Amino acid sequence: MLDDDFARALPKAELHLHIEGTLEPELMFALAHRNGIDTPFADVDAVRRAYQFTNLQSFLDIYYQGAAVLRTAEDFSDLAAAYLRTAHAQGVRHVEMFFDPQTHTSRGVPFAAVVDGLTAAIAEAEASLGISGALIMCFLRHLPVSDAMETLEQALAHADGILGVGLDSSEVDFPPKLFEEVFSRAVSEGFIPVAHAGEEGPPEYVWEAIEVLGVRRVDHGVRSMEDPELVRRLAADRIPLTVCPLSNVRLRVVERLSDHRLPAMLDAGLVVSVNSDDPSYFGGYAGDNYAAVGAELGLDRETLAEVARQSFRSSFLPDWRQEALIDEVDAVVHAHQ
Repeated sequence: MLDDDFARALPKAELHLHIEGTLEPELMFALAHRNGIDTPFADVDAVRRAYQFTNLQSFLDIYYQGAAVLRTAEDFSDLAAAYLRTAHAQGVRHVEMFFDPQTHTSRGVPFAAVVDGLTAAIAEAEASLGISGALIMCFLRHLPVSDAMETLEQALAHADGILGVGLDSSEVDFPPKLFEEVFSRAVSEGFIPVAHAGEEGPPEYVWEAIEVLGVRRVDHGVRSMEDPELVRRLAADRIPLTVCPLSNVRLRVVERLSDHRLPAMLDAGLVVSVNSDDPSYFGGYAGDNYAAVGAELGLDRETLAEVARQSFRSSFLPDWRQEALIDEVDAVVHAHQ
């Protein structure tokens, strides 16, 4: 029988995590107070009551309100440090976290403050906790492509601290192909490409992410299951999908976790990892997601362990580090036999 302790202890990589989406209400109010910012919420309970979403956009409206309290490098460092402590306690050994610079630079926050704060927290966590991390800069797809290109230009001065580029925010009506030129330039500058596709958007968006943007990993991708040819392509080319089960429920991608296509994705031979997306808003960090799919979808220990192994294989870590972390998974499985 699967237990929550096993699901959370299982070493895992988190590959779909928006650092701004880890802002817990208590930290939101602490940062608002430190920065002299009024929030639209009366207290912590009011914030949590607002976390009732009908779709992606209803979540994003709250998400951007919360992000407004982030102003300084110290704020971003505190945000990432809090997430990394929680993630480590839930078995995360490596994280490739998304950040949205346009959300902050549009408010006058210096690009350097965002990157410096996040990288400082990652370095401290690696030294104190042994959890490694990297940054993936996402372009907001609802903003003009020219704005994304300008953001890429800003990022070049910080390229040593940024592993890759991604694409997030409102998916419907903003297909990946709009960002072909930006991604081409980013890849030429050495950034690894990933993109959100197939969450609310159709399977065609996943095709575009693969064939037009040349992504190395597809974020979400759950609607790929609607296109058998696409499923065959993803399986044959071993293109990883970063699935976020609790997020999919909270944003009504599926009505109930028991309806999730994760088991079918695994049965189809897809390379799938389980991630938390925006855990403060969606009710669960990485280990919580593992525990939930184990309980609701009937995934046994070995299946969850294989998902954890796939999370490391789907990462952009060097092979030797992937194998060392997979050995940690095997050790936990053996200890729980």
